[in-house]
Amino acid sequence: MSNQRIAVAVDGPAGAGKSSISKVVAKKLGYLYIDTGAMYRAVTWAVLQNGLDPTDESAVTALLGTLTLRLEPTEEAFIVFVNGQDITEDIRSQSVNQAVSQIASIKAVREFLVAQQQAMAAAGGVILDGRDIGSVVLPNAELKIYLTASVEARAKRRWLETKDKESISLETIKKSVMARDEMDMNRKESPLVCVPEAIVVNSDNLSFDETVDRMIQLIAAAEK
Repeated sequence: MSNQRIAVAVDGPAGAGKSSISKVVAKKLGYLYIDTGAMYRAVTWAVLQNGLDPTDESAVTALLGTLTLRLEPTEEAFIVFVNGQDITEDIRSQSVNQAVSQIASIKAVREFLVAQQQAMAAAGGVILDGRDIGSVVLPNAELKIYLTASVEARAKRRWLETKDKESISLETIKKSVMARDEMDMNRKESPLVCVPEAIVVNSDNLSFDETVDRMIQLIAAAEK
């Protein structure tokens, strides 16, 4: 008998490895992986591209009506399109990194993207990761995981990801991770929260593969 394919909500702070781990887990299980962070980054890219101030909520809200956002799964991950343009690489830039929390705190942006995320997840067999998946986007998800790690571990991972592309110190990234946590946890709209029913996975002492295995075990148990 085939197991029921479920919706999996993965929340946690910046740099905990949510996206990279969820991506691998989804691929191994044949699930669809939806990177909600990439969706917020795509909107942020569009805001910067249009020369708008990320703090100007009315200008950002007006822009939403002109955006068509699409995630196209590929063998390895997915391609992010805004209005037909492939911006997969562009959304990882430091300028987007610095503005994305601001954009994500705007209510209209969250409503715009949450509606899209809920529609994508309706069929089951999906893994969504972000900050408010278990609390707001998929409150009825069959499995909620809170993936976390210490600030030091997260900053180091971020630094290893970016050091070849941009010369930036580990200390700078650590400060940026801490600032991001502060903003994500204290924002008015859908703050980062570990819901009571979530299973906490701390990856400080787990390798990448061990974290993947742990998540696969949790999903297998929840599918039954």
